[in-house]
Parts: sequence; structure tokens; C-alpha cells
Amino acid sequence: MSAMTPPESSAPAKPRAVEANFDGLVGPTHNYAGLAQGNVASAKNAEAPSNPREAALQGLRKMRALAAMGLAQGVLPPQERPHIPTLKRLGFSGRDADVLKQVHRDAPGLLAAMSSASSMWTANAATVSPGADTADGRVHFTPANLATHLHRSIEPVVTGRALAAIFRDEKCFAHHAALPATPQMGDEGAANHTRFCAEHGEPGLELFVYGAAGEKDPKPALHPARQNRAAGEAVARLHRLDPDYVHHAQQKPDAIDAGVFHNDVIAVGNGHVLLHHAQAFVDTKAVRDWIKRRLRGRDPVFIEIDDRELSVADAVGSYLFNSQLLTMPDGTMTLVCAHECQDNERVWNAIRRIVDDRENPIAEARVFDLRQSMRNGGGPACLRLRVVLDPAQRAAVNPKVWIDDALASRLEAWVNQHYRDRLVLADLADPQLLDESRSALDQLTQILGLGSLYDFQR
Repeated sequence: MSAMTPPESSAPAKPRAVEANFDGLVGPTHNYAGLAQGNVASAKNAEAPSNPREAALQGLRKMRALAAMGLAQGVLPPQERPHIPTLKRLGFSGRDADVLKQVHRDAPGLLAAMSSASSMWTANAATVSPGADTADGRVHFTPANLATHLHRSIEPVVTGRALAAIFRDEKCFAHHAALPATPQMGDEGAANHTRFCAEHGEPGLELFVYGAAGEKDPKPALHPARQNRAAGEAVARLHRLDPDYVHHAQQKPDAIDAGVFHNDVIAVGNGHVLLHHAQAFVDTKAVRDWIKRRLRGRDPVFIEIDDRELSVADAVGSYLFNSQLLTMPDGTMTLVCAHECQDNERVWNAIRRIVDDRENPIAEARVFDLRQSMRNGGGPACLRLRVVLDPAQRAAVNPKVWIDDALASRLEAWVNQHYRDRLVLADLADPQLLDESRSALDQLTQILGLGSLYDFQR
């Protein structure tokens, strides 16, 4: 070896932080009630028969595939539905079967709301800030209050329990209560939150996107703006983020009226890349300029799709921007999209252009059949919550929730044993369905090591 050649290090490479995807497992009462105002797909398929078994298996196939691609993949449990405790708070009484009979007869809309499948979309479960961004170095979680819709507002309590059961170690994780459920503090979680960074374990930028703020801001005319700026500001304070590396941007009201009910329906970011439609933000230049100024260690890459290439309607119909944009073990990125993207020629051409462009790191697109979720208004990115974990934090996660072949097979067998293959809204009043669901969920908490998670267990 020449004196000019540095000796090779025999020390192993330092383990890197990873971005883990925690997907929501579809529940045994998956149904299409069309409850979410502004969600075009949800409204279009209202009252159609659903297939809970196939819905859960579709989600598990995606989880299994991502784990096989070398990504950290976890699973989050569904919530108990119908939610009898809330119905009792609303004045229905007696045995659970009596409650279901009363509400089905007197207030069927309430039964649908208390049976919503919406907790499967864990992009709305919480906002998560990695330890690299927080003042105390812990991963911070704040469950979304989901205050704008009754059927979603009942989720935060059990969401908080589930997150606390999975991310237990107080040295690694910090859990906050959901924000007050007021019109001025509407919080829809990670669906309106994007993080940019050079590497997942390095300090990054946190972008909070809102639909409503002060009186002078433009507002949508047809649909509610679910995310309030004050909520993003509160979460940033709770998570002890550096204000210089936080930005609050307004979503275009016209896009909300066109069915873009969350920012992740029109924009997706990962690492140093932002893929977005030209109609995503009120002030796109301000968002880009902030990323350019503040991103440390890497030049940002912006991929914009304009109206000439793809309309907002095509974006909403295909959920192109609700694809998952993932960093692979080799450093390239993969776009995980729904089958509907391939079905739309304009959308698929846009994806092919992005993948063929060597100026960005997106090297491939992977297509998954998630039709049961898509018909209810949620695509690949709706189903997952992103959590960046350094090696110590990853080791502190409840080990039973990590997807591998063994757990995926066990969960598939569990679904096949307990789930029905057809469900209509009238079935939600069936006490037998409630018993079936509780039996399934009780077994699931044992499989995933979650303890007494549900109200019926406590």
C-alpha cells in the first residue's frame, strides 16, 4: 500500500435513521357511508356494498411488498366500530344490541357516523416530528383532533392509546394530547404535513399546510377547509421545533372545492424532493424559496405538474399525489401509486415522464390494487403514517408491530377467519357483526401486543 493511500477503515458503517411507514389495517366493518364532505370518491360510492376482507388483504399486500423491498414497515390497528360508547353519550341506552336497534330506527345517520371506516387512513392519525428536529431529541406525536367531521372526531382517544402502546419508551418518544376540538383549531394530522431533509436522520424542514386561517385569507366556497393554521402552529410549539425551520403555507381554496380535501391529494414530499401540482398552494414561490433557503446538506428538487399536463380533476380521480414517495435502500426513490393512476392515460404519461427524467431521483413506479380504499376516498399515502426513527428509537418500538412474512401471513389468516366479504349499511345494526368485530379485535391486540386498547376491553 502506498503512503499516499489512506488505510481502509475496518469499522462498520454507522447505522442510519430510517423512515418507517405504519399502515392502518382496515377494520372488519369497512363500509361506504359517504360521510366526508369534499371527498369526491367517498361521496360517489356512498351506500355501495363493501368487501372488508378484500380491503384488509389489499392493504396487507402493500405492507408485505414494502417490507420485502427493504423498507421499515409497521402496522397500526383499526378502531372499534360501531362505537357504542359514543352512541350512549348521545342518549341511546340499554344493552349494546338495544342501542344498535334504537339508533338504526331513530337516527340511521348517527349509526353510519359511529361505524365509519375512516380510521384506516393513518395519515390523519397524528402529526409526527423526528428527534432530529425536536429540541429534546425525542420523536413527538400529536393525534389529530379531526374536528370538522363527527365520524372522525371520535378517533383521537384510541389513536393516542395505540401510539402509546407502540411507541412506549419515554426516553425516545413524547406523546401529546389532541388539540382542543374547536373550529379554530381543526387538525387533520400528517395529511397536511410534509418534512424535507438531506437524509432522514438529519435535521430537516417541516411544512404545515392549512386551508383556513384569518378573515382576510381566501376561502373555499363549496367545501370546508379542514386544517386550520392555528393547529399547525400549536403542533409546532408542542413538538418544540425551531421556528426558523417551520413554514405554514395555505392550500389553494379552488383546489379544496375541486376535491383536494387534504394537501396529500395534490402534493407529496420526501427527502429533498417535492412533487406537486401547480394548483397546490396559494403561494408556490414562497414554499419553494423557503425550502431553497433552509434545506441543509442538499439542493432541493421540485417536480411540478401543471394544468396542461394534468387537471386537478385527474389528480383527484387518480390520487396521483397521494402516492407514497419512498427512499429505497440504494438511495433512489420509488413512487407507490394506486391502480387508478395506470388506468388514466394522462396520469400514467405524467408518471412515465417523471420516472424517465434523470434530473430527479424517482427511478420507478410501483402500482398496487387498493380499490376498496380508493372507493372510500383514500389512496396509498392515506393508509400510512411516516415515523423517522434512529437505531435506538427503532429498537424501542413494540417489536410485534413490524411487518415481515410471518406477521403478514398471520394477519392474513386472521382477516380470512374474521372478516365478511360483503357489507352494506344495514348490516351495521346487526349485533352479531358487533360481536364478530370485537372478537377479532380482541385477538388482534394479542397478536400485536397492544394490551387493553379498546373500550370494550377496559
